[in-house]
Amino acid sequence: MKENNVRLFTAVGLLSALAYLLMLLNFPIPPFPGFLMIDFSDIPALIAAIVFGPIAGITVELLKNVINFIMTGSPTGVPVGHVANFAAGISFILPIAFIYQRFQTKKAMPAAILTGVVSMAVIMSILNYFVILPAYTLFLGSPAMSGPEMRQMITTGILPFNFVKGLVVGTAFYAIFFRLQSWTKKTMAA
Repeated sequence: MKENNVRLFTAVGLLSALAYLLMLLNFPIPPFPGFLMIDFSDIPALIAAIVFGPIAGITVELLKNVINFIMTGSPTGVPVGHVANFAAGISFILPIAFIYQRFQTKKAMPAAILTGVVSMAVIMSILNYFVILPAYTLFLGSPAMSGPEMRQMITTGILPFNFVKGLVVGTAFYAIFFRLQSWTKKTMAA
C-alpha cells in the first residue's frame, strides 16, 4: 500500500512539473484575441486522470496553476487567469477520463476527446460570461463590458478558441497516449 502511494505521489508530482513547463510554452492562435493562449499542459493531467483516476488529474491541474501563479504572478494580482485555466482543464480532462475508463478502447477515445472539447467550450463560455470576464474588469479597473459586448466576445472569440484548443490538445494527446498505452495498462493494473 505504501509503495502504491509513493508511486502515485511521485507520478502526480512529475506530471505536475511537466504540466507547469508545458504551460510556459504557450502561444496565441490568430485570429483569436491575443490573451487567449494555447499550451499543451493538459496532456500530463489527462494522463494522470486516465492512469491514476480523476482526483490525480485534478491535482495535476491544480498544482500546475499554483506553481505558475507563484512563479509568474498575474496581471490582476489575483489568479483570475489561473482559476480560468484550472476550470478549463478539469472541464476538458474529466469527461475524457470518465468515458475512457468506462470503455477502455482505442475506438472510445475520439468520442471521449470530442466530449471533452464540447464540455470545455460550453463550460468556459458560461464561466466567462458570468465570472471570468467580470472578474478581469473588476481587478484590472477596466470599464465593464455590456451584455451584448460580452456575448460578442464569447461567441466570436472564446467559444471557437476553446473548440480549436481542445481539438489541438486532444489530437496531440491521442497521438501520445496510444504510444504509451502498454505502460498505462500496466500502471492501471498495478
